[in-house]
Amino acid sequence: MAKAKMTAFFCKECGFESAKWVGQCPGCRQWNTMVEEPTAKTVPAAKVPTRVRNQERVKPALLSEISIDEQDRMKTGFEELDRVLGSGVVAGSLVLVGGDPGIGKSTLLLQVCRNLAASGKQVLYISGEESLKQIKLRANRIGTVTGELRFLCETNLDTIQSVIEERKPQIVVIDSIQTMFREDISSAPGSVSQVRESTNVLMQLAKGLGIAIFIVGHVTKEGVVAGPRVLEHMVDTVLYFEGERTASYRILRGVKNRFGSTNEIGVFEMLEEGLCEVKNPSEFLLSGRPEDASGAVVACLMEGTRSILLEVQALVTESNFGMARRTAAGADYNRVNLLMAVLEKRCRYDLGRFDAYVNIAGGMRMSEPAMDLAIVLAIISSYKDKPVDPSTVIFGEVGLAGEVRAVSMAEQRVHEAKKLGFTTCVLPRLCLEKMKPVEGIRLIGVSNVKEAIGAVV
Repeated sequence: MAKAKMTAFFCKECGFESAKWVGQCPGCRQWNTMVEEPTAKTVPAAKVPTRVRNQERVKPALLSEISIDEQDRMKTGFEELDRVLGSGVVAGSLVLVGGDPGIGKSTLLLQVCRNLAASGKQVLYISGEESLKQIKLRANRIGTVTGELRFLCETNLDTIQSVIEERKPQIVVIDSIQTMFREDISSAPGSVSQVRESTNVLMQLAKGLGIAIFIVGHVTKEGVVAGPRVLEHMVDTVLYFEGERTASYRILRGVKNRFGSTNEIGVFEMLEEGLCEVKNPSEFLLSGRPEDASGAVVACLMEGTRSILLEVQALVTESNFGMARRTAAGADYNRVNLLMAVLEKRCRYDLGRFDAYVNIAGGMRMSEPAMDLAIVLAIISSYKDKPVDPSTVIFGEVGLAGEVRAVSMAEQRVHEAKKLGFTTCVLPRLCLEKMKPVEGIRLIGVSNVKEAIGAVV
């Protein structure tokens, strides 16, 4: 008689396990996220490897007994990547790198491996998607590879585990986690069970041997890493590579980091020889600004601990249809509609019969509330067809009553604007009252939208 095949239902979002299918996951309360997967085979205690059963008993340690050395951080050769990671790669960390196909994930990690190997580190690059010849062709494009950088094409995680334990490299790259599989799990590579178990094995290797492991993850059409959501909870750091494949720039954004601040970004430019870091993204994003053009305003936003200046563009034209059209590229569409409603209600501007298009130049995607005032003034500048002084930078949050609210790190934003040659800054009055005067730049404090429009447009 054939033995029944053991299966269970797993939630794609949180990894909750259930013996039967349910419409709503009891763990995360999401609907239609349960998928059926074969359960992992249990290994009898007698078959557990001797190296696991014979380990010494783990002893708890006091904080005073734990030493943290600077050597625990390894520099990648990219200052932008080191900033996002929190001053370098931490030994024993597990880093997940996600992004759209063709965005440059493998190229960036290969360049990082080359830099680390050149600095004397032992690096192992494991690919489940490319052959050794394909990797060499890409390596020849990015430059000469020196040092202890070894390559392995394998998808069997048991074999990979044996190689890592034998070689004991300092850095390991897995490209990608969706191609890895374990033989004792009968489901296909990329399934919930395989991804969860593979990540668990890699996490134990990273923590047990002190190896920094980078995992490449494919993303879905919604822009999140494919597989169970628990994958992002298991790793130490989650990085997303953003940008259009047709554009030259790339943005590496940290959304989770146990060793540094989140929401840090690194800017890269895709060149023929690979990715090149952009150390001054404000200058890069403001290059090519139009002179004396209405609807163009410079805003100063914060991404983590970095202040970035970028151009907010707006185009307001009379609509040819019964319903006005609204379009936002790089900014939140609903936020733009909200700000236009504030202008109509509080400032009595008749924008209901005008089409409005808002764009963040350079393709950046920003959601910080400090961009509100810049969007408002860009819309009014285009509506009145009056240009804003190109040496003026603007930031502030706008409320539904038309008030301009304070934002964080105002002084740091002003100093960044001064460094790039701006002579005037329009900011919330509450921020101005708490700041010291900054020599070389005129500060204009505003408390509501009407004051800001009167001071600028």
